[in-house]
Amino acid sequence: MQLFEKAPAKINLSLDVLYKREDGFHEVEMVMTTVDLADRIELNLLKDGNIRVESESRFVPNDERNLAYRAAKLIKDRYEVEQGVRIFIEKNIPVAAGLAGGSSDAAAVLRGVNRLWGLNLSIDQLAELGAEIGSDVSFCVYGGTGHATGRGEKIKALPAPPPCWVVLAKPPVGVSTQTVYQNLNLEGALHPDTQGMIAAIQRCDFEGICAHVGNTLEGVTLQLHDEVGQIKDQMHHAGADAVLMSGSGPTVFSLVDQDARAQRIYNSLKGFCHEVYMVRMLGYRENT
Repeated sequence: MQLFEKAPAKINLSLDVLYKREDGFHEVEMVMTTVDLADRIELNLLKDGNIRVESESRFVPNDERNLAYRAAKLIKDRYEVEQGVRIFIEKNIPVAAGLAGGSSDAAAVLRGVNRLWGLNLSIDQLAELGAEIGSDVSFCVYGGTGHATGRGEKIKALPAPPPCWVVLAKPPVGVSTQTVYQNLNLEGALHPDTQGMIAAIQRCDFEGICAHVGNTLEGVTLQLHDEVGQIKDQMHHAGADAVLMSGSGPTVFSLVDQDARAQRIYNSLKGFCHEVYMVRMLGYRENT
């Protein structure tokens, strides 16, 4: 038996860090939405009970370091599944980019093996399992647009934002989320207006969404990596309606409502940055 799952990237329209919790995690409040840049996950039933992860990308580990592997192992152990699975990951989302590529792969595996192994778990049950794997996995199980709280695992669905172009650019630098949080000074940090963002989305107000983008982590990553600021400046100069770093970075995205301007931003970055993508915002839930 063979199944396929789509694993779309996400961007943070708003990311606020509120405080450090007693368990060592940070309490966050985020508005996230999916974009039409996706990994493709192929799942094949194995009768020998093994979990095998394969990919043509040399950046994708094939063991417990891979969230997709951990997703399959968690659900196999939890529900005492005797069958195994071969997971092939066609990698299109940049690795370690702030776009939740690994989390989305894990979410796709949870949805896929649920069908492959005939477990009949609900989407909410899968999201709860996802929270045990990583902070973004629960959102990625649902997809669409959501308001995330806690450490990112508590999700409330939001309407899809108005359709627009999203230009993504990832500079050739690696960003450690742990390092970004270690360098975060919450007293001096900028905190976005999350409720303002949610209200703009509910009104389907593109200008309001652009006015309320914000990311508490952006200032830290800008200090660590000049390239991120250079991309932001380039996007602004080329006419983006809004520009923001996604997650802990280093990927920067621009929101653009006109095709010609989106193409101009994309072209202006191609010579400056190798990994540039011009995609549409998805924003609606494919998984229910």
